Amino acid sequence: MFTSWTPGLGGPLQELAGDYSRLEGLKAKLDKLRPLSPAAAANLRADMVLRYTYNSNALEGNTLTLNETKAVLEQGVTIGGKSLREHLEAINHREAIDFLESLARDNAPLSERTVKDLHAIVLKSIDRDNAGRWRRQNVLIGGSDFRPPEALHVPEHLAAFFNWGAAGAQKVPALERAARVHADFVSIHPFLDGNGRTARLLMNLELMKSGYPVAILPVSARGEYYDALTAIQTRGDYLPFVRQICSLVEKSFEPYRFVLGV
Repeated sequence: MFTSWTPGLGGPLQELAGDYSRLEGLKAKLDKLRPLSPAAAANLRADMVLRYTYNSNALEGNTLTLNETKAVLEQGVTIGGKSLREHLEAINHREAIDFLESLARDNAPLSERTVKDLHAIVLKSIDRDNAGRWRRQNVLIGGSDFRPPEALHVPEHLAAFFNWGAAGAQKVPALERAARVHADFVSIHPFLDGNGRTARLLMNLELMKSGYPVAILPVSARGEYYDALTAIQTRGDYLPFVRQICSLVEKSFEPYRFVLGV
């Protein structure tokens, strides 16, 4: 039963100490190059916004291709045969990234207000009744044997989640903290829709506050992603998921190496 699973418990994963050290070293090298030139920063950001928006939405079933997403975001083009919702999901996600960056600059804490504000942007003009509001009904996750908590118990799980964010989260390395925020939030599944996108935004908020680049989960890794989340939800095993996130963070340094020539 879900009630036997408690978000955020457990100490650092010692198996990944080497990964954490290696990634901290990459971040230290990038820190020495900051601040980036305006041209380099703009180029890197534009690439990130496009790839992050495309992949995060594609994971949830949005059928816009990468090039179609680029046309919607950069040219305001309407793509024939694609739904209004799919266009709004792209536009909203870009706005959510803008907001995410402002939260990171302000070192915003993991809080109910932060989560609801992000979710309200994700579902803006898509679901006015539920944007930024905790779900009030029980839900099933299609194709999964895992059942999120009943709506009645969502507030208590969220209270534990936010309490951990304010205290226990600081006891684990930044990379692991970001991964756990993602996994625990999406397992609580506090919204009717948009939980995955919001969880990935919250993960990246934690990464950005710690000085890491945005980690983009490619739609091609969907199977591994859901399998790793299932390991947490059914066995409390965080290792596969945190390992996957560490791999994605390592890949997030590659555009910087290319653009900066290092």
